[in-house]
Amino acid sequence: MEQATTATKSGNIFDWQVLRRLMAYVRPYQRIFYFLIFLTIATAALGTLRPFLIQRMVDVTIEQSDWSGLNRMFVLLLVLLVAHAIVSYLQTYFGGWLGQYIVRDIRVDLYKHILDLRLKFFDRTPIGVLVTRNISDVETLSDVFSEGLAAMIGDILQLLFIMAFMFYIDWRLTLVSLAVIPPLLFSTYVFKEKVKKSFQEVRTAVANLNSFVQEHLTGMNVVQIFNNEEREFRKFEKINQEHTRANIRSVLYYSIYFPVAEVLAAAGVGLLVWYAAQGQIEGTISKGALIAFIMYNALFFRPIRQIADRFNTLQLGLVSTERLLKLLDSKEMIADNGSYIPTDLRGDVKFDHVWFAYNDEEWVLRDVNFEVQAGQTIAFVGATGAGKTSIINLLSRFYEINKGTISVDGHDLREYDLKDLRRHIGVVLQDVFLFAGTIRDNITLGKQDITDEQIWAAADLVGARRFIERLPGGLQYKVMERGATLSVGQRQLISFVRAMVYQPRIIILDEATSSVDSETEELIQEAIEKLMQGRTSLVIAHRLSTIQKADRIIVLDKGEIKEAGTHEELLRHQGFYSQLYQMQYKGVLES
Repeated sequence: MEQATTATKSGNIFDWQVLRRLMAYVRPYQRIFYFLIFLTIATAALGTLRPFLIQRMVDVTIEQSDWSGLNRMFVLLLVLLVAHAIVSYLQTYFGGWLGQYIVRDIRVDLYKHILDLRLKFFDRTPIGVLVTRNISDVETLSDVFSEGLAAMIGDILQLLFIMAFMFYIDWRLTLVSLAVIPPLLFSTYVFKEKVKKSFQEVRTAVANLNSFVQEHLTGMNVVQIFNNEEREFRKFEKINQEHTRANIRSVLYYSIYFPVAEVLAAAGVGLLVWYAAQGQIEGTISKGALIAFIMYNALFFRPIRQIADRFNTLQLGLVSTERLLKLLDSKEMIADNGSYIPTDLRGDVKFDHVWFAYNDEEWVLRDVNFEVQAGQTIAFVGATGAGKTSIINLLSRFYEINKGTISVDGHDLREYDLKDLRRHIGVVLQDVFLFAGTIRDNITLGKQDITDEQIWAAADLVGARRFIERLPGGLQYKVMERGATLSVGQRQLISFVRAMVYQPRIIILDEATSSVDSETEELIQEAIEKLMQGRTSLVIAHRLSTIQKADRIIVLDKGEIKEAGTHEELLRHQGFYSQLYQMQYKGVLES
């Protein structure tokens, strides 16, 4: 779970370095951005001209009974209102347009970066946190451009224009109007700091909530099997309550600040009217000036109240940006520096003194040595945690080894182009993952040059055609998320078809038949034999009966190779394998 942070990484209230990196995404849309700045300036200028024109109408045209001048001023005021409406519309539209396109670009970059991260990163990072980064945090950045940066610049410019007009009309009324500014600025500063902290707490609470919900929806079958609904619900209530408290705190600060700002604004107007009334009696202040200043006061306090909110929107966007940049700056990815692309990969595999640990020095594999010739089948057996799955993960370069060398056809794995290497390796896992989509999509994984004929040929090979044809729509049958509408055996058969249509030179079977019934296993076992013909095959199996024909069986225990040989040789040796075989054979007889 995330922990709330209350400052940017530099420790400053406002991190300009983060803002600069965010602005780099504006570069492709520079013309729109500069046009938006122009619209912001125009909106600020046009919005402050109305009180000045009304003052001129009252003090000049009305006082002098200049009816033609009054009509001209009225038309000018009408044109000004229409122009202000048009410019405000354009500013709002292009601000939102710019924000959405920048959000699109950042989200694309972020997701592409996540796709390149190594599995070790996902092992320790909650999926819900990554979902929050890619959805909620990125969406927050849209407000930086539509309601944050440009709007705040517009508010500041509007204040400057208002003060310029006010001083031009009457400097004494201006000073009276500004008398309530110090307490307003102080309350605005306190509000800004409190809301900034509450926003950060809200973002952390959202990430925690997403992580919990995602994890428990995925593992709902476990929750229900163990009757854990009530306990998990109480955990959810606690996390949800933290999310509610964080939001209520931000609402509390808003509910305090805005009434205070309204009271101060009203006090400013009252003070202005009191002073201007005396000036009216004495004849030193005109009616038009009083009307203009009352209007300017309303315009003046509104952007001051909004600036705090805009600043917090910008600050929240920068906090989200900092989190996104931290993820984008993550170097936890498999180095793809290799350029070797063989024209024809044979499939010779060699592990030479390989050491590997998921965490420093907690060795999962210890000095592992073995070699597989092209076309041979090698099987790995051993207790859970012996290191079997780690071997196949290393061969696919999902993780990097700590010491030693892994080579294919005499070339170090790191010399290969990573995508080309994985193209030659077909993997069938015990826990088959199917995406929401059609069966065809799950087999081809979006590869356009795989034809239906190739899919059906592969389906025939593993005996999957019959059940696929029975499904409504056949290959176009919509698979639910994680393949929930299909049986375990059907999902496994689809994974075999998926492996076969890619025509890999090296096949990895990670306990591929352990979750299917005996009848389906028999069917798949025949398909496996056809699949492995002429291919290098690495097989992990709990059922020793499925690997008796392997060219070599390697027995692993606590990350070390204890013995290796054919099925018959290992039985004669009377070692680890023989014990495993006897225990499994005894279990079959007893059942």
